[in-house]
Amino acid sequence: MRVLGIDPGIAIAGFGFVDKVGNKLVPVQYGAIQTEAHTPQETRILQIYDSACALLDRYKPDAMAVEKLFFNRNVTTAFAVGQARGVIILAAAQRGVPIAEYTPLQVKQAVVGYGKAEKRQVQEMVKMFLKLSVVPKPDDVADALAVAICHAHSAVLVNKINGVLGK
Repeated sequence: MRVLGIDPGIAIAGFGFVDKVGNKLVPVQYGAIQTEAHTPQETRILQIYDSACALLDRYKPDAMAVEKLFFNRNVTTAFAVGQARGVIILAAAQRGVPIAEYTPLQVKQAVVGYGKAEKRQVQEMVKMFLKLSVVPKPDDVADALAVAICHAHSAVLVNKINGVLGK
């Protein structure tokens, strides 16, 4: 199973493709979609959409996992990130890729085993799970890989629950 993890953002949207092979997690590709500050919002959104489409077409994930938005202060930032998140979800939906959403607490719980883990702990666990020599940078990339790992660990259970509840 190939999972695309997304940490949405308007300036930097982290992405990470991870293959689950048996009990192993194998990194396939990871990085960030970056847009320039002071560029019109519609241009930035289009750049994110086009990049997401290209990534989905090239790496063909079986599922996409996206971090749910959680903002308690800056509404303007929340709207911009929500727009970026929306076009990434649109790109996946157009390709028939199933989409799962996880809160930051769920991601931390799945990756570290503690929902209130610190960012550095999550990054180190991403490095360990994927057998990487360094923590991926920028932080958004490590966060995206954490979301992919969360889904890879959760997907079997979620599919079983949906199969039972869907009948």
